[in-house]
Parts: sequence; structure tokens; C-alpha cells
Amino acid sequence: MNLAPTASTTAALAMGDALAVALLERRGIGPEDFSLIHPGGTLGKKLLLTVEDLMHRGSELPCVVQDLPMREVIPIISGKRLGMAAVTDAGGRLTGIITDGDLRRALQRWPDLLERPAQAIMTRGPKCIGKEELAAKAVQVMERHAITSLLILDGDGRPEGVIHLHDLLRAGVV
Repeated sequence: MNLAPTASTTAALAMGDALAVALLERRGIGPEDFSLIHPGGTLGKKLLLTVEDLMHRGSELPCVVQDLPMREVIPIISGKRLGMAAVTDAGGRLTGIITDGDLRRALQRWPDLLERPAQAIMTRGPKCIGKEELAAKAVQVMERHAITSLLILDGDGRPEGVIHLHDLLRAGVV
């Protein structure tokens, strides 16, 4: 067509990228090193921030015992402002989660919702993530399951923290 040489410019870009990656590998430069070069940008945040850096813990963690009546659970969910509560057994081990969505569905199903125990409303087997995982992985898990919160458990299965999609947005990971 006697136009500008588009194929040769694309080939040159591909060759430049290939050389850059080969040089990074040869010099042993990994993601951590790269993130130090770009610490303030999105790439640096995705490569450096972990779930532990952003998670809510301690008194910020909405946690209820499974036999607590919903009349007492709802103010805890509202008060912690994360749209959920971890549900535990008497030993403090995770048994489920109650989300705002669970509450809406339960309101449609049970007129006596406030009298029911948390375990009647909770979703069993909530999605969890390790605190050492990258925050970017938390985003992937949330997107895959269409959820906004992930629980973090200690070695004994007790809730240690929670990370919410808004935390990831504020940190610039999303």
C-alpha cells in the first residue's frame, strides 16, 4: 500500500522489550528491585503492598460469636463500617461471615430475623487470604468471586484481620 512502515516499528518495539527483559534477568533484577525504582506508582504498590499492610485488625475487626442474636450482630456490622462481620465458634475459630447482602436476603426470608442467631444467617466457608499475600492478589480474589471483603486467619483458624475493597482503592492498588 506504500504507507508508513508499521511492521518494522512494531518489530523494533518488541525487540527492545525483549532486550530489556533479558537484561533484567541477566542482572538478577526481580519485582522487589523494580518496585524500588517505581515506589510511588501503581506498579510499585502492586509489587510491594501486602494484605497485612492494609488489613483491619484488633478492635477494627467486626467479629461475633455464632449464637449471638442478630439484634446484637447488626449494630456491630454497622458500627465497624465494613459491611460484614466474621462469625466464630465459642473457641474463636471462624465458622462463617455475615455480609450486608446476607442481611438483605435474610430480611426477605425471615420476619423474625432479629431473634435468629448469627449462625442461621451466615455464609459458611468465607473466602480468606494470607496476610503475606500481595494486596494485588486480594483484588484478583475479590474480582473472581464478586465480593468486597476477605478475611485473614491466624494459624489456628481465628480471624486476625479483614481487608476491604475500599482499602485497596485508597492505597491505589486497584
